[in-house]
Amino acid sequence: MADRGCLAEAEAAGESPALVLGVNPILGWRERLRAGLAGTGASLWFVAGLGLLYALRIPLRLCENLAAVTVFLSSLTPKFYVALTGTSSLISGLIFIFEWWYFHKHGTSFIEQVSVSHLRPLMGGTEHSISEPGSPSRNRESETSRQNLSECKVWRNPLNLFRGAEYRRYTWVTGKEPLTYYDMNLSAQDHQTFFTCDTDFLRPSDTVMQKAWRERNPPARIKAAYQALELNNDCATAYVLLAEEEATTIVDAERLFKQALKAGETIYRRSQQCQHQSPQHEAQLRRDTNVLVYIKRRLAMCARKLGRIREAVKIMRDLMKEFPPLTMLNIHENLLESLLELQAYADVQAVLAKYDDISLLKSAAICYTAALLKTRTVSDKFSPETASKRGLSTAEINAVEAIHRAVEFNPHVPKYLLEMKSLILPPEHILKRGDSEAIAYAFSHLQHWKRIEGALNLLQCTWEGTFRMIPYPLEKGHLFHPYPSCTETADRELLPPFHHVSVYPKRELPLFIHFTAGFCSSTAMIAILTHQFPEIMGIFVKAVLGLWRPQPWASSGFQENTQDLKSEDLGLSSD
Repeated sequence: MADRGCLAEAEAAGESPALVLGVNPILGWRERLRAGLAGTGASLWFVAGLGLLYALRIPLRLCENLAAVTVFLSSLTPKFYVALTGTSSLISGLIFIFEWWYFHKHGTSFIEQVSVSHLRPLMGGTEHSISEPGSPSRNRESETSRQNLSECKVWRNPLNLFRGAEYRRYTWVTGKEPLTYYDMNLSAQDHQTFFTCDTDFLRPSDTVMQKAWRERNPPARIKAAYQALELNNDCATAYVLLAEEEATTIVDAERLFKQALKAGETIYRRSQQCQHQSPQHEAQLRRDTNVLVYIKRRLAMCARKLGRIREAVKIMRDLMKEFPPLTMLNIHENLLESLLELQAYADVQAVLAKYDDISLLKSAAICYTAALLKTRTVSDKFSPETASKRGLSTAEINAVEAIHRAVEFNPHVPKYLLEMKSLILPPEHILKRGDSEAIAYAFSHLQHWKRIEGALNLLQCTWEGTFRMIPYPLEKGHLFHPYPSCTETADRELLPPFHHVSVYPKRELPLFIHFTAGFCSSTAMIAILTHQFPEIMGIFVKAVLGLWRPQPWASSGFQENTQDLKSEDLGLSSD
């Protein structure tokens, strides 16, 4: 793993593994002395430069030249300062505008990038972040354009709640809508894809349900479902719609899903017998398969919510064995959550061994569950102070690496697990690596982290260190390809307006842009003041120059020049 490479480099350089892995260590006197000596290099160069100037003050005639410069500056009129400050504010403003545009386009300051790329090697620095040709990081960079589109794909939430029994009850209590129109529209598209096919016109009930899935008004959908049941009492999709939206409790939803299961199994067996007769029959079999899998999955979730967890696990395992091609539905995430509730950690590890593969698309449930299992072995005895003194053991290193891997995949999750940010009801669709996925994961898995003693403590001690390890800007990640920049827009459409969307990475402005903005503002203000009050600003400049003017350097010519300026200011003539 990449973190082990970081550990090897840190040990070769003599650094503490705890510091590299993000554990906040307590520095001893040796570390503080080494850091102090490392920071004295620039101070020594500065003192040497001052000593050289002092030694060459007589040959270079610094005193006389400084006196001449002071006389020249004293003779300048306020118009010169107006032009000077105006020109400098204009130039600094142009630089600031260019820096702002370059930062928003490339994620870094142009001047800082040039200084790091060209000046740092001349000063003896090295750039460690440059990857060699053919390295894995370079290969990941080449695939960024292809993966960015798929990374912003919106997925169905495997643990989405029931609309009637949970989402609507939340609306009744709080008066807030937990689901956005965009999220519900995506669900309507999913229902039309999963529950309809080209042969619906052959059965009147399916024709009615095809229109029901396109209805925007919930009462209209429920009314259409009852119409379909009047035409055909064995219409499975009508029972599904009523269980999702009309049932106000999980018990009622389970009762309706059981009726849907009875009808769905009959239709599925009938479609199996005719699947090879025509393409239309094959499409109908796919539709009936989707309906049957959906019903069984929701029955398993009902059993899980009602406390019959072993029954839920059995249904999920049977589904995964009976329909192995439907891995895209992520039924294993439901299975992981139920096994964690049973505290069957060996079974959880077996599921992770199958789905936590580098060739498969990851999720927060996979990454953070793997981190939880490794954290469980060391969390009860972990202490940051002890780890900084004796170093990290192999098990602790594995746990911290797993946390870093999870945080790098989705950096929004720790704040919800540590209850630094309030949870809301998860949406029906999530964006992988986004805030919506973090809410969906924490909503179902927070109790599992709390159950393991010390797990949240270890997470709190280590997760912030990941942000110091991930390159900025995120040109490449240690374990995953770069974090997509489209997550904020998608999350704002998926999550309700009363939720404060978590944004990562927060594109903090570089120091040089702050400096340029401050310099531009100050010079513009000085230019305006000098233009409006030239006499006052002229007196102020002369007073400032008088503080820096050495008295022994004053000459008779300088005094006569000053006397002439005072006479002109008073409106007196030499006659």
